[in-house]
Amino acid sequence: MKLAPISRNAPAQILDGLTTAVISLDANLRVVSINSTAETVFGVSRRYAIGELVSQAILQLQPHTSRLQEAMRAGTGFVERELQLRKAGDEPITVDCTVTPLTLGRGVGLLIEILPLDRHMRISRDELLLAQQEASRELIRNLAHEIKNPLGGIRGAAQLLERDFPDSEHREYTRVIIREVDRLQNLVNRLLGPNRVPQKAPVNVHEVLEHVRQLVEAEAPEGVRFLRDYDPSIPDLIGDREQLIQAVLNIVRNAFQAVDGDGCIALRSRTRRQYTIGGTRHRLVAQIDIEDDGPGIPPSMIDKIFYPMVTMRPEGTGLGLPISQYLVHTHGGLIECKSRPGSTVFSIFLPLDKRAGTMA
Repeated sequence: MKLAPISRNAPAQILDGLTTAVISLDANLRVVSINSTAETVFGVSRRYAIGELVSQAILQLQPHTSRLQEAMRAGTGFVERELQLRKAGDEPITVDCTVTPLTLGRGVGLLIEILPLDRHMRISRDELLLAQQEASRELIRNLAHEIKNPLGGIRGAAQLLERDFPDSEHREYTRVIIREVDRLQNLVNRLLGPNRVPQKAPVNVHEVLEHVRQLVEAEAPEGVRFLRDYDPSIPDLIGDREQLIQAVLNIVRNAFQAVDGDGCIALRSRTRRQYTIGGTRHRLVAQIDIEDDGPGIPPSMIDKIFYPMVTMRPEGTGLGLPISQYLVHTHGGLIECKSRPGSTVFSIFLPLDKRAGTMA
């Protein structure tokens, strides 16, 4: 088989394929180029960054401007391990940073390579979460089948008793038995999750979000406010519309219950490039954030909320989040949660590419 030659645009494509953030600066510390990973790590667009001073384009690097200026003057690079980079209002990110002098045509500049360590830790955490979810579902599936068989026998026996003893006194007892068996059957069915194969077709994520918002807003009191912040450029994804609606609805209803009739629920959509989900790297991923300003989830609970039957509400079943995680997982995605008092964010990550990328 004859291989096609590499195009002249290959260097830019190679840079965009790296998992390391790469930024080049000219002698005045203005951004000359920035790859896709750097856009994702620092939350800045290439169109905005190029031509701007690095201290203005990438605010996380602002406190390190003097160090970059010294590297430019001396013509020497440096390496910083486990460097904490922070932008006001954001959580810090931990990175390894390498700065190297660079020749740009007839001039000089700097090449900055930034390897996000948080990303690798998140990949390991996501893989562990997915493995735990799969083990939990397998255990529940086996347990549920063991429970369903005797429940059917108990219900059948109660029906026979009701037929053999039609008087009202015995009928009251048999109906209690049948009612409780039906309740347990329903619980077991919910534990097992959807029993149909996803019917996948092109789905607009914003149509899903708006459908859920309208459902919850219809039952919400006036004190609950909904904010929408959508990225209209997100393309359709291939998925089961009904299952995605159910996954998002479970999370939005949790947010609605968290604000307790007076608070704000924000729905956001963004894209992430070169993003890894459960060990599989995708060229493009949709990120859906559902944030509420409720009291937050206690740190002791944050690692348990996706397990079945775990809930902080007396009337809760503890099934909504595990079912959402399962439904998103069947679409190749993942749900993550960050919480502190006044801000709980559930992030749904869904691949937008039609096939998985490279393994991370």
